[in-house]
Amino acid sequence: MGAIQSFRELGVYKLALNEAQRIFVVTRTFPAEEKYSLTDQIRRSSRAVNAFDRRKLGTAQVRCGI
Repeated sequence: MGAIQSFRELGVYKLALNEAQRIFVVTRTFPAEEKYSLTDQIRRSSRAVNAFDRRKLGTAQVRCGI
């Protein structure tokens, strides 16, 4: 296995993306009164996981001189 060229190759990124998609499907079934509070908060937190992975990979590449 060669060096990782992109965060999209990371297993944890793929898993987090899959879970974020599942969260969107599940939150569609939430009641309308939750649309702008609980649903929004859950969806934003699911996207934050992938953003964190991308930042950490970028930091690791800079440290390693990649």
